[in-house]
Amino acid sequence: MEMIAFSKYHALGNDYLVLDPADCAELPSPRDIRLICHRHYGLGSDGILFGPLHGEEAADFGLRILNPDGSEAEKSGNGLRIFARYLHDMGRVGATPFRVSTPGGVVGCVVDPESGQITVEMGPVSFAADKIPVSGKLREVINETLTAAGHEFTFCAATIGNPHCVLPVKELSAELATTYGPHIERDARFPNRTNVQFMKVLDPRNIQIEIWERGAGYTLASGSSSSAAGAVARKLGLVEADLTVHMPGGRIGLRIADDYSVMMSGPATPVGPMRLHPEALSNPAVE
Repeated sequence: MEMIAFSKYHALGNDYLVLDPADCAELPSPRDIRLICHRHYGLGSDGILFGPLHGEEAADFGLRILNPDGSEAEKSGNGLRIFARYLHDMGRVGATPFRVSTPGGVVGCVVDPESGQITVEMGPVSFAADKIPVSGKLREVINETLTAAGHEFTFCAATIGNPHCVLPVKELSAELATTYGPHIERDARFPNRTNVQFMKVLDPRNIQIEIWERGAGYTLASGSSSSAAGAVARKLGLVEADLTVHMPGGRIGLRIADDYSVMMSGPATPVGPMRLHPEALSNPAVE
């Protein structure tokens, strides 16, 4: 039986397996994705990056982003940085900018081999209910309230190609994300579910977040979550255009334009090549 080849990377502890179509022509089934990403029965990861594919909308490359529960994400900032680093490591790109198409839109990327930083033009953030989406009337979803597990929160919703719910809080902890995140992710007002960020503003140039990621659970870091939370903080007038997002896995730098377009910079680190035996996919413990 032929082994399946992957390349594993992490971005501030948020780990992905890159599956190159040159090594596996077909997208894995949702069940196979769950097994491959399983921390005990598979290789273990926060998702799979399937690419490079043919780029759309004049993009150089295409990418599909698969969550560990078998669902698909529209966009991932950390995933895009990892994919950019993979392309650079494979000699597919150099130090010049290139474009990647995802279901959540086309982004520009550039790898700085000197600093190890990867910059991604994440695109504009929108707070419009119909674009995120959030149920109810057409509006910008700013400073509304929801109740999760008996606790009332103020929240803002946003999209940067994928949906986010940002909850400003005075005190922050991982327990906050793991306790309330699962309930908010599946709140009925979010028809496509949502990523969840609990956010504390440290000062006008620094925010801190804890993340519950749609389809993945508690996550050490997230580029799209950082972008959404930073844009919300700027929308609320709490931060400046240039800021740093602090997460359990590390820090991401943002520049947020007046139209809430986000430029994100951070590292991506190779872990190593991995190979999966096809017999692992026959495990009945994961369905």
